Amino acid sequence: MSDNDGKKTLGLRGGSRSGNVKQSFSHGRTKNVVVETKRKRVVVPKPGAAKSGGGGNQTGGGPRPGGISDAELARRLKAVQAAKAREVEEAAQREAEEKARAEERERMRAEKEAKEREQREAEEKARQKAEEEERRQREAQEEAAREAALKKAEAAKPAAAAPAAGAAAPAERTARPAPGANKPGPQAAQPRKAEREREERGRSTRGRDDSGRRAGKLTLNQALSGEGGRQKSMAAMKRKQERARQKAMGTQQREKIVRDVQVPETIVVSELANRMAERVADVVKSLMQMGMMVTQNQTIDQDTAELIIEEFGHRIQRVSDSDVEDVIQTETDKAEDLKPRPPVITIMGHVDHGKTSLLDAIRKTKVTAGEAGGITQHIGAYQVTTESGAVLSFLDTPGHAAFTSMRSRGAQVTDIVVLVVAADDSVMPQTVEAINHAKAAKVPMIIAINKIDKHEANPTKVRTELLQHEVVVEAMSGEVQDVEVSAHTGQGLDELLEAIALQAEILELTANPDRAAQGAVIEAQLDVGRGPVATVLVQTGTLRQGDIFVVGEQYGRVRALVNDKGERVPEAGPSVPVEVLGLNGTPEAGDVLNVVETEAQAREIAEYRAQAAKDKRAAAGAATTLEQLMQKAKDDKDVSELPILVKADVQGSAEAIVQAMEKIGNDEVRVRVLHSGVGAITESDVGLAEASGAPVFGFNVRANAPARNSANQKGVEIRYYSVIYDLVDDVKAAASGLLSAEIREKFIGYAEIKEVFKVSNVGKVAGCLVTEGVARRSAGVRLLRDNVVIHEGTLKTLKRFKDEVSEVQSGQECGMAFEAYDDIRPRDVIEIFEREEVIRTLD
Repeated sequence: MSDNDGKKTLGLRGGSRSGNVKQSFSHGRTKNVVVETKRKRVVVPKPGAAKSGGGGNQTGGGPRPGGISDAELARRLKAVQAAKAREVEEAAQREAEEKARAEERERMRAEKEAKEREQREAEEKARQKAEEEERRQREAQEEAAREAALKKAEAAKPAAAAPAAGAAAPAERTARPAPGANKPGPQAAQPRKAEREREERGRSTRGRDDSGRRAGKLTLNQALSGEGGRQKSMAAMKRKQERARQKAMGTQQREKIVRDVQVPETIVVSELANRMAERVADVVKSLMQMGMMVTQNQTIDQDTAELIIEEFGHRIQRVSDSDVEDVIQTETDKAEDLKPRPPVITIMGHVDHGKTSLLDAIRKTKVTAGEAGGITQHIGAYQVTTESGAVLSFLDTPGHAAFTSMRSRGAQVTDIVVLVVAADDSVMPQTVEAINHAKAAKVPMIIAINKIDKHEANPTKVRTELLQHEVVVEAMSGEVQDVEVSAHTGQGLDELLEAIALQAEILELTANPDRAAQGAVIEAQLDVGRGPVATVLVQTGTLRQGDIFVVGEQYGRVRALVNDKGERVPEAGPSVPVEVLGLNGTPEAGDVLNVVETEAQAREIAEYRAQAAKDKRAAAGAATTLEQLMQKAKDDKDVSELPILVKADVQGSAEAIVQAMEKIGNDEVRVRVLHSGVGAITESDVGLAEASGAPVFGFNVRANAPARNSANQKGVEIRYYSVIYDLVDDVKAAASGLLSAEIREKFIGYAEIKEVFKVSNVGKVAGCLVTEGVARRSAGVRLLRDNVVIHEGTLKTLKRFKDEVSEVQSGQECGMAFEAYDDIRPRDVIEIFEREEVIRTLD
């Protein structure tokens, strides 16, 4: 719109305004900036506008002449005011933030300046302290020099001649200091004070006193006259400066510490230096001076280490590798620390004599149903509380012959043996073995004559046959208790428990529960969800959750303890069987568990035992001489081997299978167990089997999916078993197939040579008379001359009346020619025989 229209243009009064703004930057820098601010347009309604606008619209919402209603105008006004308020608030917030940043920068700058000031002050104090110490040393040396000069003059005084006494008096007065000259007078103090002030101001003088180097240049006269006495060497001056510097810095050389260094039979150079707390380079240098060119990673023997230790001023302590096991406590418990403990009862006997069923009747459970074929394959450990309140720990051992070693371990940890003998079967081979184990372990026996409810039961026969093995029961006027029981009906169970309690009372079993735990591994297995698990019978002490232990070649920390009912328990005392979780590997059944203080000790002991076992196996399998190597190669060449891999569910079963495999074979064939372990059959087992051409036998375990796929691809046979009889029989059958067939000779006839003829194209032909048996064309023949075999071979031809025949009966004449042999004479005898192959089997 123009001015010609009679209307004014809308605009801001005064237009834009300029001003200065102070900007702040880091490190305290600021800057003034000119900015220009513009005013915002604010529309204020004129008085009476609402009235004039309301004439056209009584509701008050009609449009104004400019097209804006009152409500719209009010809303815009309110928005403008809110925007202004927001701008003011934001400006205040920005100003506060800027102020806070400036204060923070100022605070950081002040802290930095304070730190720098403190550092400068500390350095200044150190420098002043060093200068003061040097000044004191210099004054002490000056004082010592004056006293030495005074003594020298006094010593020269008596040697002077008497006439020259008057002339020497002035010199003496000159040489002798005046009284109180030892103490610096005002005249002497002033130069030293000035010199000290110069030193404090940091000025260095070129000339030095007697405590430092000589002042100025050394002249020829001074050198010839020896003025100033003997001069110190440059090395002595450097050593003195170094001592002064170390003293000023507070790093005086400490007194050397003499250490007792433990050295095993061999030790690495770097480890030796570490134990002596010396630098590795110094130890290597010392060894090289001895003529040994070694590095820090090489090993030296104990004698060489002793020389090095003595050279560095330490003392040697010779130790052997087996000393790592000394940390295991082996002290004898005091009598006052011993407390009563439950007895450990092992149930032994022949297979299928009812051992587990008898224990079931006592425990009122059904364990037999869980064993394959009703045969116990593992050692079970259980605790039973009788009606009288007595606690008994039972071990149930297998009775099969393959589990001899398992029964042996059971007898080693037990207090009482319950020998189960079936009344209808009497004493059997494994019964005798159990008796021998019990006698070897020197533990008392209780005879349980089982299956007394059967009609054919004969307990008297059992007692009589036990006499043959020096077991005299009470019924036969002996000392061994015998109880007639029936696991099926429960007959005699109370009497058996009373007999056990009586025997335990006689033994007076005690143990110390307040010491580091020690126990025996009854069984060990690799559980899929829990890892390696060991069934441990605690013998002394108390095993608690969190204890660090070593067991055989394995170690670990007790993660959890599970009792025979499957419940978690915080601790296990003496004679308590528990499953221990937290091992780093599966131990051997029969290993001893010991609790130690630290994990480092447990690891060191386990590593030492593993290395010792490895060395023992290597020494047993290695030949030491060339003759032994050649004999071993020859034996291996003559013997056929059946390689197999064995994986079992528990360690005891794997060990029993391996022992059974070692007994299979003879001088011609043997079974070699390439690998035996606990747990599922894995892909690595299949790979080893493929490389060796061996089958894999799984005892109560299965192959995982990758192992099955790999076995199918590589053609590796995997067989599963749950009863040890079947596995042993199959391996015997497979090993029998490797036996070479036996060749047997069968005599079929004799023929006597009557005449020898020469036939063209054939050679010499013997005219013979079959004197005994039959002569066959396909049979083997031997030529006997004076009953001595001179040739063995086959017939080239057998004729009768010019016709080739297959056989000639006794009493008939025939013509014979030998294959590639012509030295035949009349009256020689031909022996005719046949060979047949006989298939052999392993017993």
